[in-house]
This record gives sequence, structure tokens and C-alpha cells, in this order.
Amino acid sequence: MAAATPALRGIQFPLDANGQRRSATVGRGILGAALDVLDGDAAVACRDERDWRHAYPTHIRRLVELQAASPRDTVAACRAGLDAAWAALPFVRDGVAVPLRDAMATPAPSALRTLSLPRRDDVPLQRWEVPYKGRRLHGDALARQIDRWYAGGIIEASHAQALHLARDNPDWFDLSDRYMVLLGAGSEAGPLRWLAGWRANIVAIDLARPAAWQKIVQRVRAGNASLVAPMAADVAASGDAEQDLTQAGCDLLSQAPEIAAWLGQLGQSLDIFAIAYLDGERHVRVSLAMDAIAATVSGAEPRTTLAWMATPTDVFLVPQSLAEQVKHAYDERGVLKRLAQAGVRAGSGGRSFTPHIEQLVSSGDGRLWGVVDGLVVEQGPNYALAKRLQQWRALVARAEGFVASINVAPSTRTASVVSNAALAAGFRGADAFGIEVFDPDTTNALMAALWVHDLRHSRSSAMPQVPLEHPAMLLSEGANHGGLWRTPYLPRSVLPFAAMLGLTRRS
Repeated sequence: MAAATPALRGIQFPLDANGQRRSATVGRGILGAALDVLDGDAAVACRDERDWRHAYPTHIRRLVELQAASPRDTVAACRAGLDAAWAALPFVRDGVAVPLRDAMATPAPSALRTLSLPRRDDVPLQRWEVPYKGRRLHGDALARQIDRWYAGGIIEASHAQALHLARDNPDWFDLSDRYMVLLGAGSEAGPLRWLAGWRANIVAIDLARPAAWQKIVQRVRAGNASLVAPMAADVAASGDAEQDLTQAGCDLLSQAPEIAAWLGQLGQSLDIFAIAYLDGERHVRVSLAMDAIAATVSGAEPRTTLAWMATPTDVFLVPQSLAEQVKHAYDERGVLKRLAQAGVRAGSGGRSFTPHIEQLVSSGDGRLWGVVDGLVVEQGPNYALAKRLQQWRALVARAEGFVASINVAPSTRTASVVSNAALAAGFRGADAFGIEVFDPDTTNALMAALWVHDLRHSRSSAMPQVPLEHPAMLLSEGANHGGLWRTPYLPRSVLPFAAMLGLTRRS
């Protein structure tokens, strides 16, 4: 392949004919490859899209509609999209761009050494509880709150059932038998703080940032977990485990082959959670890096399990019953609301107060499906593509016999999300449309428990032996969408009104 700019390293978008790295061209091609499996005309329309920045939701929604209608081809479309991503983004090493697959097969030898911190057996197992609005819920209080969330349409029944099972099985939370890899261990949305109190063997991957590693070490030392981490082989070690761990770290973007090789050398069956997030086009690249690591490690060790968190601001297939309830809610609006919204819709050219679900999709086997579309244009096509790559790998991995845990987490007030002023304002006004936005501590507690549930419960949807009515139901089972799926309006058609309301509120 062609020579690349020496300053660049790792997974990069390719250079086009004008010497530019354009994520939009690559994104259209990757999505088009998935669409090719299902509908050639839809694939052509995607590749030819000229306003990708604003029109990408149309093509992602079309992909999910076609998958809803074609359960037998759903996984094949996911595999085609992943293959296209691996082929499109090269890996830059020593100034030369090589295919990602070749790079993953040829890691630099002995690039990383292993640091470790032993478990403190004198610290008891931490009880699972959920921080929520100034309280720490457990026992009957937690059960009642789970039921309130379900009754209010904030979570789906499968999510409520999983949380109740976790509450009823406290022994599940002793994770001393699990080696749990966190790709992006310091992530605000990650489960580190909970694993640290549940005796997990934590394998932490994050950038070499001493302040961040100091926090990771402090969390682990405050609990009863063990910690394993990589450090660059050329960094001098002092022999003091805690001090050396502040010098730990590696780069998912530029060291994916070496990280995969290092994980393989641990000699354990691993539970890999891909949680790292970066802004803009880097999110696509880091998602592909995590995908390459997960695929490489699981390809060598069939006992590997894989995990991700999905976002509700995406497009999903949902059961007929949910879809019909959403349609009914729109149809049953009161007369005054209909009249007021009709005027606003007319003034916006039909872009406001759009019905969320207008028709169902038949899969040809007697089943009907709905498609919920929570895409927020402000988050951008790179964010949508990055999350799509994760969904695709989850479906492919499960079809190949791996445990694949992917649960929709609610919209959450993380620093990365609320840094977008429009989204932050929209979050503050979201309750006017029946949507609950969660604090990070609450989301972390819920999603950590969901991961444990998926690993421990033999009938969880993550288990490949458990039959699903449609492969894509893996993505909808266990969902906590915060009410986004059940709002009668297409979420982005009312986001401006939620934002306007949010601007009048301080928090």
C-alpha cells in the first residue's frame, strides 16, 4: 500500500485522490457494503448520498428496516459491514499504511510488560445497590424503583427482569473467577468502580496518563479486586507495584496488535468490555481498534466473551407490541395537542412532531416488527458509525457461538455528552416528552449489573444457545432507553423543543 505521513500511527482513515482523509466517504462505503447484502438500490443510494452529514439517519434507518424484513441475511449484512471497515481503514506503522488484518497478525514483539496488583482478601464483597436521586437503593426499595421505571416506559420488561434476577442472586457478584478486560478502563461510563468491589480480576487498558492510572489504582485498592495492566517495555520499573502502575498504559489506536498479543499471553479466558470513547472521527477508529482486539483474542480463545454498551440514540428493531403502543400514543393525542402540533409541523416543513413509528415491517415468517429511531443529527455520522460497528460485531460474535453482551444504556449526563450545548439543553427538557436522563453513577450501577447478569444467567440473550425471534433482538433485549423508544414522536423532531425548554432550566 502507499506510503503514509510518518507522524501518523495506528488505525487511520485512508487518503483519497486529493490527499485528504475524509471520514464521510469511508462511512458511506462501509454502510453501503452492509446494505449491498440486503438491497442493491439502497446501497447505491447510500454511496451516492451528497449530504452525508445531515442525511445519514435515512440510510441507517433503511438498513435496520431491511434487516427487520430479512432475518436470515441480518448477520451477513453485519459481517459485510465489518469486513468493509477492516478493509477501508489501514494501519500505519513506520510511516507505511498496511491492511489492518496484516497488522493484527504481526504485532511488535515484547512491546508491553505486565504489571499487577494483588487482591485484598480482607475487604468484604460490596453489595450491589443503585445510587439514584440522592439515595442508594437496594432490597425492596430497589425492586420498587425497577418496577416504577418499567411502568413508566423508561425500561423494557427484559431489563427489569434482569435487574430483579441480579437483585435476587447476590452470589453472582463474586467475580473472583472472571478476568474482565476493560478497553477504556477510565471511562466515565465504565464499570470499574463496581468490579473493584466485586473481587474481579481486572485487566485495565487505557492511555499512559499517570493521573488517570492513579485514580484506577486508588479505586482498586479501595476494594477487593486484583489489577493487571500493560506498560511499555522500555519504561523503567521501580519494583513498587502501585508506583509502577501510575506509569502503565498503552494506546488502542496505535497499539491494537500489541494489546491483542499481550492479552493472549495472559493465559486466561477473558471477558472483554469495549467501552472506550473518543470524539469525532477518532470514535470510529477506536471502535475499530477495539473490534480488532476483540476479534483477534476471541479467534484464538473460544471461551472469550465480548461486551459493549449500546446507545438509545440509534436505530433498533423492536417487537410489534412495543411498536403498536408507540403508534397508538401518537394517534391518541388530544384535539388541542393535535391542532397546536399541526401548526408547528406545517411551519417546519413537516420536520417537527413527526410520528415515531408509522408502519410495521414484515419479516416474512408471520412476525411484524417496528423500528425505533433515536438518532440525533448533532451527534454526527461518525458517532453513529462507531456504534454501528459495535452492534455488528455483537451480532456476528453471537452467531459464531460467543457470549455477546450488548445492552442499551440510557441517555446519561456524562461530561462528553453534556459538552454539546444543544444536547445538554435537550437533556434538561427531555422529561416533557416522557424521557428520563440518568446520572452517570446510576447508569454505571445498572449496566454493571446487566453485564454480570449476562455472564451468569444461562438464559440471558447474550448466550448463543438461547433462541431469539430475530437476530437483531439481541440489541433490543435488556434495553434501558430512558423512555426514548416509547415517545410517540421521532426524537430528533422534538429535540429543539426539549432544548428550548431546557434553556429555561439551570439543571
